[in-house]
Amino acid sequence: MTLQILVVEDHGDTRRVLTGLLGHFGHSISAADNVESALAFLRAKHFDAIVSDLALPDGSGCEVIREAKRRQNLTGVALTADGEQDDIRRGRDAGFDYHLTKPIDFAQLRNVLEQIAPAHNDGLV
Repeated sequence: MTLQILVVEDHGDTRRVLTGLLGHFGHSISAADNVESALAFLRAKHFDAIVSDLALPDGSGCEVIREAKRRQNLTGVALTADGEQDDIRRGRDAGFDYHLTKPIDFAQLRNVLEQIAPAHNDGLV
């Protein structure tokens, strides 16, 4: 199943690699580099999942996922540079369903997306 995914990542190279790889996996991708542009995408389009860095130049990925979950029924995947328990807790409290540490293990990301797809196909998420 093709997922509609919003990637929120301020580092250009990481954003390009993520969008390219997720597109290669067969998903439809929109990409934002900050909170403001991510929120604009959320106002304009429905997404099945958000893959977002927690540390963004104009705020936090936590702001994005809180607003996203308020507006839409979707799955959130947080990305952080470290696996600090405080980051994981903050992300979960904000509404992220999964937490991945950079550098991103693309096999792990693909596994997460494969778990998301059947739920969306069944109308569960």
